[in-house]
Amino acid sequence: VREALRLLASQHLIVTTRGVTGGSFVAHPDAEQLADGLATGITLLTATAGIGFADLLELRRALEVPAAGLAALRRTDEHLAEIRAALFDPLVDGLETMMAAHAAFHTAVAKATGNPLFELVVRPLYQAKYKEDVTDALPGDYWLQIDSDHRLLLDCLAARDADSATKVAIRHLDYIGE
Repeated sequence: VREALRLLASQHLIVTTRGVTGGSFVAHPDAEQLADGLATGITLLTATAGIGFADLLELRRALEVPAAGLAALRRTDEHLAEIRAALFDPLVDGLETMMAAHAAFHTAVAKATGNPLFELVVRPLYQAKYKEDVTDALPGDYWLQIDSDHRLLLDCLAARDADSATKVAIRHLDYIGE
């Protein structure tokens, strides 16, 4: 029983407290906690099961295009601030900073849908580790275009223009696919 409780606690499914009023209680995990396990699974699959970048990009298209439209309709000012905070400067920032900002940007857009399942599924796609050959072969202006796409998508979200937001998301993912 102790081992089962430890396993549940490690998966953030229960919270255990000590003391007279202590015990094990069902937890209410958030998307960030649950995404860690999914990210591990995605990383293992990409490393061992022949799942490549094209497969991940196909999944991103299925998730991020509708998420962009929903985010335009449902976003709050707080969501916009979080998305804006995830922008980077491709002329100043290094690769690691831009990769982290890219992940934060798309995670914040997923969060802005108001549907925690979007965030739960999108977050692990950016936590998964990619092989270096994906980032080593990028064209010189790649991060300039990514930054431009992010800023354009932010403008669409701010204007609550769902149609334009989905078009920008499609174009963004098409560019990444090239």
